[in-house]
Amino acid sequence: MSQQQFGLIGLAVMGENLALNVEHQGFSVAVYNRTTEKTDKFMSERAKDKKIQATYSPKELVNSLERPRKILMMVRAGKAVDAVISQLKPLLEPGDILIDGGNSFYEDTARRSQELKSANLEFIGMGVSGGEEGALKGPSLMPGGSEFAYETLEPILTKIAAQVEDGPCVTYLGSGGAGHYVKMVHNGIEYGNMQLIAEAYDVLNHGLGLDNEQLHSCFSAWNATEELNSYLMEITANIFQYIDPESNTPLVDNILDVAEQKGTGRWTVMGALELGVPVPTISAAVNARTMSAFKKERSIVAQALCSTIKKYQVDIQSFIDKLRDALYCAQICSYAEGMELLRAASQVHDYKLNLSEVARIWKGGCIIRAKCLDDIQDAFRQKPDLQNLLLARNFKEAILNKLPVWREVIATAVALDIPIPAFSASLAYFNTYRRDRLPQNLIQAQRDYFGSHTYERIDKPGVFHTEWNLVEEQSLQTGTTD
Repeated sequence: MSQQQFGLIGLAVMGENLALNVEHQGFSVAVYNRTTEKTDKFMSERAKDKKIQATYSPKELVNSLERPRKILMMVRAGKAVDAVISQLKPLLEPGDILIDGGNSFYEDTARRSQELKSANLEFIGMGVSGGEEGALKGPSLMPGGSEFAYETLEPILTKIAAQVEDGPCVTYLGSGGAGHYVKMVHNGIEYGNMQLIAEAYDVLNHGLGLDNEQLHSCFSAWNATEELNSYLMEITANIFQYIDPESNTPLVDNILDVAEQKGTGRWTVMGALELGVPVPTISAAVNARTMSAFKKERSIVAQALCSTIKKYQVDIQSFIDKLRDALYCAQICSYAEGMELLRAASQVHDYKLNLSEVARIWKGGCIIRAKCLDDIQDAFRQKPDLQNLLLARNFKEAILNKLPVWREVIATAVALDIPIPAFSASLAYFNTYRRDRLPQNLIQAQRDYFGSHTYERIDKPGVFHTEWNLVEEQSLQTGTTD
């Protein structure tokens, strides 16, 4: 029996589609799934007459592959990955390559990379974005870990990745957990953009009274613009057209308003806190999903606190245009926060990330693919050490021009009692970032008052501490207290 060029473990939908993708690009594949029935079903229904070989144990999978063996694991992040690695490790030989294609935590990936390196095995932690369709037709791939392993895998990865005008949507990102860190931040930006779109929908639907057909037209029109064209905008427009066959009403109206999360958005916020990088738009998106889970409590409180949303009564079309511009500004802040976090992480973890290339590989296949990524790619290509995306000339000019309507949209939503936490956080991020002096001088004074934490001064160098209670004693002695 001839040996196969590529192995894959885990035949859930993503695993199946990636196996079919690899085979479609001309590479023979061996597959293994812990559940035999799943393997048999895949072989009979989707892999029939294809260059895909079924195996029924880790040992059989390993023995079926040519060397160096290349095995992609598509299993649940966490303990399952470690379990599969422990099964494979005794069966592999020096130089063989393991790839974790799940949403693993980057610190776990860095640990596994070191453990396998000590056994002379190569390891790649690779983010995969694009959902089921992307996995089958071409995802965005974010590999990090062994550079030697990437070079060995490159002929396969460049073929199965999404293809855009300036190349396949894959590149080597760096050592250790670099690939999964980039995927984590990708998902954080995804959280931010999805929440912003949801808030725009809320304003359009509940504040302006647009029905689903009008919402479809609105989001379709926005998707046709250079500024807001994106995959998320496209699918949002499509959602409003789908009629539930059971109720014969728009399906979106029948979906429970509780958004689940698998953890990558929360990891992004945690990673940002650890590095001291502000990501308020992404944080607001994570908090909004958490808040949505309080469904029963919200339903009770809505009655107790008299929740009523007012209607916007002025020029609706003009306001829709303003909301479009505000959404653009807020989404750029979401990207800016993510790219700034990647820049900081690259320095701390020595990833040596090329942010222009990161933007490029997100232009096809992945969930956050958008037309604005062309400009983001160009911004970091022209200035690799760009401190923040908001400082790039084209974004700076566009946002400053749209700033008045951005403010107006948020003020109007507040007046209508419509919560827009991500929109508000993005504007606060922009306004805070461009302030030369913030009120944190008072916070530092407070910290020194109650905890002797010291402070610096603007008029002379050094570190200072004040006995603030002396001021209070002096006031008491002179009778000047309020």
